[in-house]
Amino acid sequence: MTATFDRRLTPARPGLAAASLRGLVDAPRYVEGRPMRVIEASAPLRREPAADAPLETEALFGEAATVYDDSEGWAWVQLERDRYVGYLPFIALGAPAETTHRVAALRTHAYPGPSIKLAPRMALSLGARLTIVRREGDFAVTPEGLWLWARHLADASSREPDFVAVAELFLHAPYLWGGRTSEGIDCSGLVQAGLTAAGVAAQRDSDLLEASSGAPIPPDSPLARGDLVFWKGHVGVLRDAGTLLHANGWHMAVVSEPLAEARARIAAGGGGDVTGIRRPPSCAPAAA
Repeated sequence: MTATFDRRLTPARPGLAAASLRGLVDAPRYVEGRPMRVIEASAPLRREPAADAPLETEALFGEAATVYDDSEGWAWVQLERDRYVGYLPFIALGAPAETTHRVAALRTHAYPGPSIKLAPRMALSLGARLTIVRREGDFAVTPEGLWLWARHLADASSREPDFVAVAELFLHAPYLWGGRTSEGIDCSGLVQAGLTAAGVAAQRDSDLLEASSGAPIPPDSPLARGDLVFWKGHVGVLRDAGTLLHANGWHMAVVSEPLAEARARIAAGGGGDVTGIRRPPSCAPAAA
């Protein structure tokens, strides 16, 4: 008997399923999967193994993934960060490694040597994961020979004190469905980036975030910085009680605007009214 699972988070497809789902999902073949990590600046996770298939999300450099199958240049994987399932270009994957640092700047360049005058090998995005083997002057060096500006990095175990400040780094970044970088980001990707930097586990899509991100705020209760405002298929974060930061398809960018204006425009455009407001754990008032 096969239970009902969310396809976004369940490594099961016709003909194949993760071994952990044995007894829960009917499949002719079960596989354990093998650990790998992303070795490109970012990699598109697509719904199907095709370059023109819908973009589900992006995986950043150093992120871990479990590979359950690979064929014709595509790997069928589950990402470790948010458990998303889909297809990555196999060339974007390499051997797993324990990460020691994360990129804390919006974007940073990785050089082939200890000089900012060298042509960068790639540009890494906020949240990328790195293994640093040594420090030389202003640079931190990876096993692959990437030299990064050390002050753009933070210890992998460190936590940002204000997740909204992290999200604010993306202000004016272009909108991209499924995006997670300053080259393009969507509404839930923006919220996820901030919460993850603050050490708060965050789901990838707005409906999943609404079901899991902290405590609901009762109607007519005072709002505060860090509250998440949800519509059907959309989410934004409050910079203060009346100002919303969100990536949206109206502006095709990350913008800051009055919450009342956003609510009126979304409703007028057929997007409905706010479905809920939640306060993530990092924003909960401290216990007395």
